[in-house]
Amino acid sequence: MRIVHYVNQFFAGVGGEDKAGIGPEVRDTPTGPGRKLSSLLGEEHQIVATVFCGDDYAASKEGATEEIVELLRGTGAEMLIAGPAFTSGRYGIACGRVAKAAKEAGMVALAAMHAENPGVPEAAPALVVATGLTAREMGTTLDRVAKAALKLASGEALTPDDGLVGGIPRVNRLADTNAASRAVDLALARLAGDRQATEIPMPDFGAVSPAGPVADPSQALVALLTEGGLVPEGNPGRLESARATKWLRYPLEELPGLEEGSHISVHGGFSTVIANANPNRILPLDVARELKAEGAIGSLYSEYFVTVGNGTSVANGARYGVEWAAELRKAGVQAAILTST
Repeated sequence: MRIVHYVNQFFAGVGGEDKAGIGPEVRDTPTGPGRKLSSLLGEEHQIVATVFCGDDYAASKEGATEEIVELLRGTGAEMLIAGPAFTSGRYGIACGRVAKAAKEAGMVALAAMHAENPGVPEAAPALVVATGLTAREMGTTLDRVAKAALKLASGEALTPDDGLVGGIPRVNRLADTNAASRAVDLALARLAGDRQATEIPMPDFGAVSPAGPVADPSQALVALLTEGGLVPEGNPGRLESARATKWLRYPLEELPGLEEGSHISVHGGFSTVIANANPNRILPLDVARELKAEGAIGSLYSEYFVTVGNGTSVANGARYGVEWAAELRKAGVQAAILTST
């Protein structure tokens, strides 16, 4: 098969966050991880081109996916391989959208990213194979991607044993009974107490019961929280820029606001230049002080909590939420403002 490979600006060797806004381009050779992938695919299949695009452009600009697909079509390829994106959110979303559009355009399409990447649900009906957490696992990841691509090229179906993640593709088949009979059977099963009876299992995203409204904000103790990676200059607690394994707390004392140079964002998932120029954009301490002075809130908690949401696992995120809630309840905090990037 003739294969086209999609990567972001980083793996194309163009640059990092400073080049995240560049538009799509095409090269007529394998690039970056595509060189190793090409050797793993063997002589029978050829990567005829590489299409790359900046993460911000691909994930955020309206019409970006259509632009990229036009370049894919122009290569004359029969198969698209997108990624691997690992846990990079914008890159994963771009890979998922490009794979979906390529599949709908008649190409065989395969995306590669971590199972918890937000780009996984974007790809359907294209297929996604799981990768490791980071590019440190590039070698084993490319082995898996190549094997999956070879199976698809030969007309075989992928299974979870091949690393398949996301929704299982639906396949038409002839049922033993008609829809009316099956619907009655399901209804009877539900009436008999089987609350799980279904032909189409839905994903379980969990649920959190929201707290009731604050009775009187003017008397409330309010806390500021952020997953934007805002830490004192120098990052004394060594908070990770991605895949955070911890959260930290820092004093606010009587600071009227955060001045440039006092705090920085170590978040690895977006350009922090504007945030660092005015740290209040991440942690709105200046506005919170104004609200207190106006009497809109009673008082401000003396510390703020911080972590990084970039690539952080759902399990760790849930744990941080429980720990934050316990700390705030113990301190008598009645409301919290959580800022996100």
